[in-house]
Amino acid sequence: MTTIAIHVDGLTKRFPSVTAVDGLTLSVARGELFGLVGPDGAGKTTTIRMLASIMRPDAGSASVAGFDTVHEAEAVKKRIGYMSQRFGLYEDLTVDENIAFYADLYGVPRSGRRERIEELLRFSDMGRFRARLAGKLSGGMKQKLGLMCALVHTPEVLLLDEPTNGVDPVSRRDFWRILGRLVRDGVTVFVSTAYLDEAERCARVALLHAGRLLACGSPDEVKRLVTTSIFEVRAAEPRAAARTLRSTFGAAHVGLFGDKVHVATSEPDEAEGRIRAALAAAGDVPTSVRHVPPALEDVFVSILGAGADASSRECAP
Repeated sequence: MTTIAIHVDGLTKRFPSVTAVDGLTLSVARGELFGLVGPDGAGKTTTIRMLASIMRPDAGSASVAGFDTVHEAEAVKKRIGYMSQRFGLYEDLTVDENIAFYADLYGVPRSGRRERIEELLRFSDMGRFRARLAGKLSGGMKQKLGLMCALVHTPEVLLLDEPTNGVDPVSRRDFWRILGRLVRDGVTVFVSTAYLDEAERCARVALLHAGRLLACGSPDEVKRLVTTSIFEVRAAEPRAAARTLRSTFGAAHVGLFGDKVHVATSEPDEAEGRIRAALAAAGDVPTSVRHVPPALEDVFVSILGAGADASSRECAP
């Protein structure tokens, strides 16, 4: 029988000009690595703040580690580790001093504290930097230190709000390896990200757009929602290529992802010829056009392009 670590039912948060989270319902199993995925403004941060008992919902309910986030907020806070986008490290304190400060803040008992800190330093490979000021750490190491501070009291559930935003690719990879080890040790990790390649590391993902749930499931399950064929186009000027292809295939069927353009089409036999002809007419010769499996980015393009109503989608383990 699956034990639920996080349960959200109709969670809603409104601000004067926008509904940031709109009737969100989902459940996360204990020991699961779950990703909340969406662009800026999707409602990810607001959702995590409500789960952390920092913000009260306007409607709906949520429980974390078996405790209601509104009526049992103190019990929730004792059982979670929370890392915001701008985690509050003290740059004029060393790595050791920052961890000790958070250990005091969380009320970690003195007995066993040294062992716990040593374990975290080994776990994150930060032992050789323990005497360095936090302000002198790289972006990736600051994120590792923030994670150690969030873990010092051995939480049951870890809430991470875009923890690798602005971090270099190598540090991002190292950070996700650490999360994988935490999950193997039984910690429930709920992480938001705008990086869709990162989301593929999660056991399940929920795609969020304008506060509403678009899709939920394992990355492979979510990708199967794309019923069209996907062609990846590489060109010298990807933005210009995307503009050209949107005029040919329609804006809802073309997405720009870094230096690649994805075109979704229900007519794969003709697609490559149409792509090359459209770009040639615009004076652009693509370096490659190839049929590729759908990525999570394509799910967003496909669902939003179809105008899908996601309000009834389920998200249970």
